[in-house]
Amino acid sequence: MKHLLRAPWFGPLLALVALYAVFALLAPDTFPGFANLGTMARQTVIVAIGTLGMTYIIILGGIDLSIGSAVALSTVVIASCLRSGASPWLAASAGLLVPTLTGALNGGLIAGLKIPPFIVTLGTMSLLRGVAKGLSNEQKIDADPRGLDAFMTPTPGSFLPPGVWVALFAAALFGVVLRYSVFGRHVIAVGSNEQTARLCGVPVARVRFYVYALAGSLAGLAGLFEYSTLTVGDPTDSAGLELEVIAAVVIGGASLSGGQGSILGALIGALLMTEIKTGCTHIGLPNWVQEILTGLIIIGAVALDRFRRR
Repeated sequence: MKHLLRAPWFGPLLALVALYAVFALLAPDTFPGFANLGTMARQTVIVAIGTLGMTYIIILGGIDLSIGSAVALSTVVIASCLRSGASPWLAASAGLLVPTLTGALNGGLIAGLKIPPFIVTLGTMSLLRGVAKGLSNEQKIDADPRGLDAFMTPTPGSFLPPGVWVALFAAALFGVVLRYSVFGRHVIAVGSNEQTARLCGVPVARVRFYVYALAGSLAGLAGLFEYSTLTVGDPTDSAGLELEVIAAVVIGGASLSGGQGSILGALIGALLMTEIKTGCTHIGLPNWVQEILTGLIIIGAVALDRFRRR
């Protein structure tokens, strides 16, 4: 029990349960229903998938500001391929491949040239957004999804779409890799103390490259599900997504100093942010109140992280 109480994700879990109870009392007719739970699960998918890669990056001691632009570029690539007559699976593969390559670009610049992650990803954030706008002529691309919308459409007999199950499977996979594999231990070691990890034989540059490439792949998956939801390629989509993803990971107990974090905590953080937005909407609070509450929670999570580390 003492180990559970000390877990970084335990506090956010309590907050998630407590807020759910509050919103259920304030909006008993709509908030606790299965339909709303399914809606919240679908709305959490994009951020949740983004947190998987961001958790690894933050544990590594890095940051990625380009995820929102990568997701937007992925939707544009998918829509462009579909409109040109490509098969749905070829379009989906292209939408996954492009962000993977951009993630590898981030990793190569950070690991190879030793440029700070903030600078690299700030640059690629603008670069990818510009490429997305150029490919789409600064317009939304309407294209028949030809079945790709099924990823985020609930199947008969289930109130959860396949995308939610894919996100849960990916979370379980990345959680196991982080905790039990050699690669996961290398990520934690580099984030905890890079010099010590290097002396112990950890290939630091290679670990950084792989982490950013994996994060790019996950951004591509998030882009596929975003297109499945909107069925449009939008170069302006997902603006600010990187802040939501980083906030979810930090709320879930990850340390911005590196060396600490968990997939479970990141998922709880993503659910908590969705719960706040949905609950505020159900009780009629305006959007600016939601933003204030989200900001307070982010500041509180970082303050708690500092207190815990001391």
